[in-house]
Amino acid sequence: MKNRIRVERAERRMTQQQLAEAVGASRQTINAIEAGKFVPSTVLALKIARQFEKNVEAIFQLEEGE
Repeated sequence: MKNRIRVERAERRMTQQQLAEAVGASRQTINAIEAGKFVPSTVLALKIARQFEKNVEAIFQLEEGE
């Protein structure tokens, strides 16, 4: 699964820690999601999308074959 979290954070000058605190996750979790090593729960994906005022599909995209 690809995501635009790093891009969205950069546009808002937001750190991983700030995003983590806003959505109730750890910085390590945000880092792992950005790196594509961890797929967030539906609830966490929705919280991240809400934080960026976008829908989930604007932040997360399935890759070919997923």
